[in-house]
Amino acid sequence: MTDFDGERHRVELTGYCYRMLGSGFEAEDAVQETFVRAWRTYDAGRGPLRPWLFRLATQVCLDMLRGAQRRALAMDLAPPAVPGAALGEPLPPGRWVQPVPDERVLDPADVAVGRESVRLAFVAALQHLPPRQRAVLVLRDVLAWSAAETAALLDTTVASVNSALQRARARLPAPGDGGDVDEDLLARYLSAFERYDVTALVALLHEDATSSMPPFTWWLRGRADIAAVMRAAPAPCAGSRLVPARANGGPAFARYAADGAAFALVVLDVAAGRVAGVTTYLDPGLFPFFGLPMSSGGARRTDR
Repeated sequence: MTDFDGERHRVELTGYCYRMLGSGFEAEDAVQETFVRAWRTYDAGRGPLRPWLFRLATQVCLDMLRGAQRRALAMDLAPPAVPGAALGEPLPPGRWVQPVPDERVLDPADVAVGRESVRLAFVAALQHLPPRQRAVLVLRDVLAWSAAETAALLDTTVASVNSALQRARARLPAPGDGGDVDEDLLARYLSAFERYDVTALVALLHEDATSSMPPFTWWLRGRADIAAVMRAAPAPCAGSRLVPARANGGPAFARYAADGAAFALVVLDVAAGRVAGVTTYLDPGLFPFFGLPMSSGGARRTDR
């Protein structure tokens, strides 16, 4: 027992479980259960620790996914709304792909493909795959396991792994290299949002940018509709303060309301020098998970 050192694999195991489950909270639960099972059955003579831990983590994830509803983003659940449409009824947290702090799932040395493979859109797309196909795609295309290693972990054949990978890739392309985020773009976004300068803010968006607000299935597509909604009802946003954060391999902001209370976690999808998507999680309960204070008085920000 004293030789067991699973902690050094925690981050990559959490990243793997997050891609499988679509929830940072559930991923951490899965890793904890993996370690519990490992402690109970650890034998230093069984071979390398890392593949054994991934085998246990895979079993835990497959157990957790049995009978569970697929997690999704708003774009998977409803057509785009029109400005003025009601938000509708909120869905329970278990229906949503949830954001995750970078430090919990990504090693600082991870290459760009690692960052891209935890983007919200990619993780949501993974949830469309059957769980074992999901595991094969993540192991092969994200973690760069060989077909033989993957087959051994899943107790199957190399031919079966290759077949599953081919089917998974047909439905879901491998994550690409998103490149570095333009820090000046983020500074301009923060400034425009805090000034509630809708014209300046919308100018930073792609023409077909999306905006969504879990737990509601309501979402918008296109700069014109986003601008129309912002201009029609500025009260919820006016006076807000943004504090930079990192989520899902990209930029995010903790948003505090005018009274200083934690309000929402905003995750940005940035591509080709503009903001392609804004996902605003209306769940202050995420703040402690990200190490963020519940009021702006305790939040520090370095001016950009």
